[in-house]
Amino acid sequence: MADDKLSDFMNAHGIKATANRIIVARALHSSLMPMSLAELEKQIVTLDKSSIFRVLNLFRDCHLVHVIEDGGGGVKYELCHSVSSHDDEDAHAHFHCEVCGRTLCLDHVPIPMIQLPGGYMAHSVNYLVKGVCPECAQRQ
Repeated sequence: MADDKLSDFMNAHGIKATANRIIVARALHSSLMPMSLAELEKQIVTLDKSSIFRVLNLFRDCHLVHVIEDGGGGVKYELCHSVSSHDDEDAHAHFHCEVCGRTLCLDHVPIPMIQLPGGYMAHSVNYLVKGVCPECAQRQ
């Protein structure tokens, strides 16, 4: 996605497209899988960790990224392709490989609806499947 498209995407979510925000969005968009803060920090050498973290928090608050518990005690981020700044319309499952440690998107596996008992109110859902990815299974 070109920078002007990323800028339009941010504006649609109520986010002013600054240089730092475009850099972080570009890194997330170019990745084939969700990225941790440490992975983003290694890829984006022009920004420090705290700047990247502030951008990620803003993106999270405006529903521009999904925040995924990665199965190993950490958190990963991926661009949300929702057009809403209030809802995550593209929520999907993720898979954490216990062999190689990658967390992969299962884009076409929707998160099932869960009926909560009375009085409970959900704000977010993380649906993570742990196991062995096809590449690691083939090597074993």
